[in-house]
Amino acid sequence: MNVPLLDLVAQYRAIKDDVLPAMMGVIETQQFIMGPAIAQLEAEVARLSHATQGVGCASGTDALLLPLRALALRPEDEVITTPFTFFATAGTIHNAGGKPVFVDVEPETLNIDVDAVERAITPRTKAIIPVHLFGQMADMQRLLALAQPRGIRVIEDACQAIGARRRIDGEWRVAGELGWVTAYSFFPSKNLGAWGDGGMIVTSDDRTAERLKRLRLHGGAKQYHHDEVGTNSRLDTLQAAVLLAKLPHLASWSAKRREHAAYYHTAFTDVSPVRPLAVDPENEHIFHQYTLRVERRDALQAHLKQEGIGHAVYYPVPLHRQPCFAHLGYAPGSMPVSERAAGEVISLPIYPELSHAQLDRVIDVIRAFYR
Repeated sequence: MNVPLLDLVAQYRAIKDDVLPAMMGVIETQQFIMGPAIAQLEAEVARLSHATQGVGCASGTDALLLPLRALALRPEDEVITTPFTFFATAGTIHNAGGKPVFVDVEPETLNIDVDAVERAITPRTKAIIPVHLFGQMADMQRLLALAQPRGIRVIEDACQAIGARRRIDGEWRVAGELGWVTAYSFFPSKNLGAWGDGGMIVTSDDRTAERLKRLRLHGGAKQYHHDEVGTNSRLDTLQAAVLLAKLPHLASWSAKRREHAAYYHTAFTDVSPVRPLAVDPENEHIFHQYTLRVERRDALQAHLKQEGIGHAVYYPVPLHRQPCFAHLGYAPGSMPVSERAAGEVISLPIYPELSHAQLDRVIDVIRAFYR
C-alpha cells in the first residue's frame, strides 16, 4: 500500500458539496477582485484569532512582508528570527530592507530559543519574528516580556499554525492574539488551504490594519489616490470563498491530526532511533507536520521512497547556511541545534483523511527499517 505525504483529492471528495457552490456563487456574480467574500473571511479569521482585524493578501510571504514594509526598515535595522523555518521568514526581512539576525532553536520542539533571542537584542533590533513551527506556538509570554518594554514589535509567523493554542497564566491564548501582527498562509498544503495561493494578516492594532490594507492596494485607500508606494497583494475572491467553505471543518481536521500524532507517538515509543519532536505541555498542537528526529535519516528516506511512503524533510539547510545569507557571516557550527536537526528530521503523512490501515503501513515500514 502506497501512502502519500498529502492527499488533497481525499479532502476535496469529502467537502466538494460545500466548496463548489461557494465558488459558483462568486462566478455567477463575477466579483473576482475584492468581492464580499474577502471581508467575510477577514472577519471570520480575525474572530478565530481573537484579533479585531483581518487583512487578506496574496500569499503567506506577503503576510510577512507587508508588516515589515510598514516598519520602514533601514539596512542597519535588525529583525531576530529562527534559521529553522521556510525561507520566506527571513527573505521578507531582507526584501523589506532590514537585516535578519538568526538565533538557534530549542532542541526538543525546534521553536525559537527565547534565551538566545534575549542575548541577540541590540539597540538596532526593531522586531522579532517567532515561527510557530509545524503547528505549535513558540513561548509568546516570554518573548513579549522581552520585546514590549523595549518597544520591539513581535510578528507571529503562524503560517503553519492557524488555530493553535497556548496556555498562559491558566488561560488559552491563540495564534494571532498576542503579537503586533500575525501572518497566515493559505497555501494548498496548509491545514486551512486554498485552491491556489493566499494569505492573511490579523492584528488588533486598527491603525496598522488600515495601513496594511493600503499597502496591499498600491498604497491607497481610494482608487487612483496613493498615500505611499504599496504593491498589488490582493486575496482572490474565489480563494476566499473556498476558505470560507473549509473554515467550519478546521477544528475537526486539527483534532484528527492530533489523534494521528498520538497514534504515531505510541507506536514509536520503543523504537530508540526514532524521537518525535516534543509537544510543549502548555501547547495545543495542530500538527501541520508530524516530524521525527531519526538516526540514518538519508537511508530511511531511501527506504520510505522504495516502499511508497510519502515523506519530506523540513528543512535540510538552515537559513543561516544558505548562500544568499553568506554575507551575514554565520560560520558552520554557529547554530548547532538547527544544524544537527537539519540532518535528522523527517516528516510523515498526518492529514486528517488517513485511515488506520495507512497509519499502520507507515509505522510498519519505519519499524522494519530499524529492526
